[in-house]
Amino acid sequence: GRPTGGMRKGGGPLSQPRWQIVGRWERPRLVSAGWKHREACGDYFQLEPSQKAAPALKAPPAPQGQSFAEMGLQPALLTALQSLEVGRPTAVQRLAIPTLLRGRSALCAAETGSGKTLAYLLPLLDRLLKKAAAPRGLVVVPSRELAAQVGAVAAALCRPAGLRVRGLTGGGAAGGLRRQLRAPGVAVLLGTPGALRDALRRRFLTLGRLRWMVLDEADTLMDESFAAPIEEILAHAPLTAGAPGPQKFIRLKGQDKLPELLQLLKDHPAAGGAVIIFCNSASTVNWLGYILDDHKIKHLRLQGQMSAVARAGIFASFQKGDVSVLVCTDLASRGLDTSSVQLVVNYDFPDTLQDYLHRVGRVGRVGSKTPGAVVSFVTHRWDVDLVRKIETAARKRTGLPGMDCSVNEHPPKAD
Repeated sequence: GRPTGGMRKGGGPLSQPRWQIVGRWERPRLVSAGWKHREACGDYFQLEPSQKAAPALKAPPAPQGQSFAEMGLQPALLTALQSLEVGRPTAVQRLAIPTLLRGRSALCAAETGSGKTLAYLLPLLDRLLKKAAAPRGLVVVPSRELAAQVGAVAAALCRPAGLRVRGLTGGGAAGGLRRQLRAPGVAVLLGTPGALRDALRRRFLTLGRLRWMVLDEADTLMDESFAAPIEEILAHAPLTAGAPGPQKFIRLKGQDKLPELLQLLKDHPAAGGAVIIFCNSASTVNWLGYILDDHKIKHLRLQGQMSAVARAGIFASFQKGDVSVLVCTDLASRGLDTSSVQLVVNYDFPDTLQDYLHRVGRVGRVGSKTPGAVVSFVTHRWDVDLVRKIETAARKRTGLPGMDCSVNEHPPKAD
């Protein structure tokens, strides 16, 4: 993105044209430079996309534009793709699928919403169809909601091929784990780390025939909280070694956040797509929900203190479009399909740059009709530190610090 429309009190506009790039060693003039002072309240700046289309949606050059059929996928999978109304491969799919079909291991990094789920599921299932010994594939995901979503896609792909898919997400006693694993001949298993570890410890599950393993949302699964169960799962495995639109940042006093949000919702057209409002805690989600009730604004709430069954039902209702406003914590920021969302509001500014990217990634996904927009309320002094990093990276046209997730289309040749 590139900063546009920024205003600083007493200092005039600080817009940066598309062609201008701040030098590597040059210190950029930041709208957010003085935002730790209370007098800055009311300042704002906005990042406009520097490209007309997200990288994942750009049409490839003619020589590299392989279709799914030209990649050599099994006919049953091509039929399943047609039923899902999936047309040409996205950029990450064009790069990842041929590599995985050759049996190579891969670390797949791409912008959120770019089609990574199909990028790993298609070659995984293709290899399963070609193996007479019926090997198994395992997909590890960080949440029950994501397991349900990936499972639905996997089931649609597997149905024409006669392959079985099973989800293992726990959420109950040992009998629940046993029931989830009861179906015979499962080719693909999707599970959360805790449930998989429990099933392995109770010997309800063995991974002796495992041939494929995928860590979906790997940056989350590499967090310390998941380290122990992931290591235990790996020990049992016989394995060898879409871009959002405008992003607006508004410096506000805490007392001004609510009226600003209500005005945003009032100005958002009824046909303008769904809205996600992110908060940093379950208590804020609940409090904000009561306020929206008072203003007769129909909405759903999603936070981690709810039961797994309740969360799944709420998000399914939001995806179907029953209600167009979702107030939530970061539980809804990773992996879940939000192609109908056209506005993300960071009511509370996220704690980390990783969380910011995942929230922003709820708009501009594959399947979205428009890029969507993001509005962030900046209230605390510690929020400003992150905002300055974002603004600096935008002005220098560089990646965010510590967030280098580029995938080289043509890796350097070994000497």
